[in-house]
Amino acid sequence: MSRGTAVPGRAVLPPVPRIAAAILPVALATAIGSLSTGSNIEGWYETIQKPVFNPPNWVFPVAWTILYTMIAASLWRLLGARPIAGPTGRAWWLALAAFFTQLALNAAWTPVFFAYHALGAGLIVALAMLVMVLWTIRLSWRFDHVAAWLLVPYAAWVAFASLLNGLIWQMN
Repeated sequence: MSRGTAVPGRAVLPPVPRIAAAILPVALATAIGSLSTGSNIEGWYETIQKPVFNPPNWVFPVAWTILYTMIAASLWRLLGARPIAGPTGRAWWLALAAFFTQLALNAAWTPVFFAYHALGAGLIVALAMLVMVLWTIRLSWRFDHVAAWLLVPYAAWVAFASLLNGLIWQMN
């Protein structure tokens, strides 16, 4: 049993391929986000009304770089905490499914909000993402406490982003 792991486990993959398995899905979500924001940041996003506490544009890529690094590290740890067998194994698969669901919602939010300018739909996606991130934290805790803790700043940021999204929708 490793430090921060609640159940005996075995890695799904050896460490180096596990790094790739953790980074690639996160990199895909990042790429989708980057492609979707494109010219919308300096174009459409600059023209809409935002609350006074909206961070300056440069904060977002800095925050997301840190968060995506933590998300990938969390996935790497979760992939390394696979239980040997039994009902705990099924719970681990559920934690992994929750992880990939929140990551898919993460990838979906940026095109919905920035590319399609669908502010209400963006809020729905953001709130669903928040629920899934929180559920992922809860499910991951059983297998690796560090993996769960790595997602807490992400949950806080998604909660803040949901608030911003909701206010932007209301103001526009």
